Amino acid sequence: MQMAEELGKQVGMRRACEALSVPRSSWYRRRKASSASTPQGDQRRPPRALSPLERQQVKDELYSERHRDASPREVYARLLDEDRYLCSVRTMHRILSEDGAARERRDQLRHPKYTKPELLATGANQVWSWDITKLLGPQTWTYFYLYVILDINSRYAVGWMLAHRENAGLASLPALRPLNTRVMP
Repeated sequence: MQMAEELGKQVGMRRACEALSVPRSSWYRRRKASSASTPQGDQRRPPRALSPLERQQVKDELYSERHRDASPREVYARLLDEDRYLCSVRTMHRILSEDGAARERRDQLRHPKYTKPELLATGANQVWSWDITKLLGPQTWTYFYLYVILDINSRYAVGWMLAHRENAGLASLPALRPLNTRVMP
C-alpha cells in the first residue's frame, strides 16, 4: 500500500493501483482508517444530544404518575401547553425504547388463552354430536331442515327429525325421534 501511495504521487492513483493490481477502493479505505484519529467503533456524541441530566428529567416526566398512561405524543402536547419543552416526541420514543418500555403504556386486561375442549369417546353412547342440514324442497323457496344426532365413537345416527323450520325447541333431545321413525311437524 505504501508503494501504491508513492507511485500515485507520480502517475496518479488510478494508474498506480492498476499497475500494482490493488483495488482503489481498498487503498482509499485503508488510507482513511489509518488517518482517522479516533478508532472506528468510537463515535463522537452529537453536539445537540441530551445530557444525562436532561435525559433523566425526560424519564422522570414520562414515568410520573400524571403521564403514566399517556403516549409520548400526549406527554409532549401537555408539556407544551404548560410552556415546557424537554425534547422532541421522537426522542421520548427513543428513551422509552432504551428502557424497554416502548409498548402500550395503558394497563389493559389480556384475554386468557383457553384450550379447545376435546371429547374422547372410548365406547358407544358416551359422546354425541349434532347437525342441522338445510334440504331443498319440491317448490321454489321451500326448504326442509334435517336434525341429526350422531354417536362420535361409532358414527351411527342415534336420532333424526325433519322439520319445516329451524328452531331451538325442536333441536332439544326429547323432540328428536329414534332412528327408525319419521315425523314432519
